[in-house]
Amino acid sequence: MNNVPKIAKFQLAQLNIARAKDEMASSVMNGFVSRLDQINQLADESPGFVWRLQTDAGDATSIRVFDDPLLLVNMSVWESIEALRYFVYKSLHVELVRDRAAWFTTLGSVHQVLWWIPYGHIPSAQEAIQKLEHVRRNGATQDGFTFATSFSMPE
Repeated sequence: MNNVPKIAKFQLAQLNIARAKDEMASSVMNGFVSRLDQINQLADESPGFVWRLQTDAGDATSIRVFDDPLLLVNMSVWESIEALRYFVYKSLHVELVRDRAAWFTTLGSVHQVLWWIPYGHIPSAQEAIQKLEHVRRNGATQDGFTFATSFSMPE
C-alpha cells in the first residue's frame, strides 16, 4: 500500500484587474490604500500562498500592464484553489471585496482569471493577460477559468 502523499506538479496562478475611481494618492482611494500593507502581509502569511506581483515597495498599484493608468493588476500564485478562495472570501481580505464599489468602477467584461501552472513557475504579466483574454473569448476552460467555473489541478 502506498500512502505517500502525491507531490503537486502544479500551482494556481491568478490575475485580477480593477479600474480605480481615481489616482492612488486621492482621497477617494484612501480607504483602499490605507489597507494595502495589512492585506499584502495577510496574503504573504496565508497558508498556501506562494508568490505575488509586487514592486520593491511591496505592492503592485504602481505596476502598469495596460495603457489605462487607473487599471490595476493583482497577480499571485497559490498552492490550491482552496487556499486562494479562503484568502479572498474568508480572511480580512473579504472586507475589501465587500467595499470594492467605493474604490473601483465596474468593468464590462471578465476581470479575473485562474489557471494551473507548472510547480515553481512564476507567470509573466503577458501570460496572465493572454489567459484573461482566453476566458473573455472562450469562457472558462482548463486553460483559464474563474472561481464560478473552476477546473481541478491537472494530473
